[in-house]
Amino acid sequence: MPYSGSCHCGAVTFSIAANVPDEAMTCNCSHCSRKGFVLTFVPADQFTIDSGADQIADYQFYKHNITHQFCKTCGTQAFALGKSPQGAMRAINLRCVPSVDIDALAITKVDGASF
Repeated sequence: MPYSGSCHCGAVTFSIAANVPDEAMTCNCSHCSRKGFVLTFVPADQFTIDSGADQIADYQFYKHNITHQFCKTCGTQAFALGKSPQGAMRAINLRCVPSVDIDALAITKVDGASF
């Protein structure tokens, strides 16, 4: 069943045409750990920005492989744009999806600090 999320202030909303995941990942890189991300990844064609596209700003660092996007009003980063070997993908910050029970997810820890 599709699910949806938003930034903190609600200016940016999005939906995912996939089932709510039962697994996610955390990463200890400087960016993810500071923001406390709990991430899942979906193909770009399953992701839609429903509102607030004009309220999004970009941030890139390191190799610039991922375009981190955040709300210009509240600063929340609900998702990011990137590429995987399978093609364009979106990294979804599950902390921005109210229907997800973070404590029920199987979490894989990624050592991004070593990349």
